[in-house]
Amino acid sequence: MSKSIKQDNKIRELRDTLGQFTTGVAIVTAPGEDARPIGMTINSFGSISLSPALVSWCIDLRAASHEAFVKARHFSITVLAAHQAELAMRFATRGADKFRDVETDGEAAPVIAGGCAWFKCNLVRTIQLGDHTMLVGEVSEFAQARVAPLIFSGGSFCQLPADCVDTDHHAARAA
Repeated sequence: MSKSIKQDNKIRELRDTLGQFTTGVAIVTAPGEDARPIGMTINSFGSISLSPALVSWCIDLRAASHEAFVKARHFSITVLAAHQAELAMRFATRGADKFRDVETDGEAAPVIAGGCAWFKCNLVRTIQLGDHTMLVGEVSEFAQARVAPLIFSGGSFCQLPADCVDTDHHAARAA
């Protein structure tokens, strides 16, 4: 049965229904207005194009860091590994000391250590869509590790079953 989303009481139900789509979990960082990095947890990361290498992510217009991310000229995205659920929660918490005791590469838009992949990007476009802004970046650097990713499904962090994580396949393909 289809549902109309024009009523405010349907928004939570829509969010729960969208949550049935399993995603990866990432942390996006950028230089903040005071030269200290800003960061937040996202699951809206996506690949747009391989040539040129373009990726996107979305931020709520009401997010405290919205203006700083939109003004930043570059950002980094770290795809989190299965063991990084605590970091995902910390970077999802408003007002948290997000970078406390977090190992990074020390850049203005830092990559978080221990993730399963990372991308450094130059911001090329912002697009306001509904209650979010989509940020599109051109990838300038990237790397991957052979570790299992953290995933988000049905409102919870999860891990892939061992038979879904084929690190040998990645090694053979890279050779």
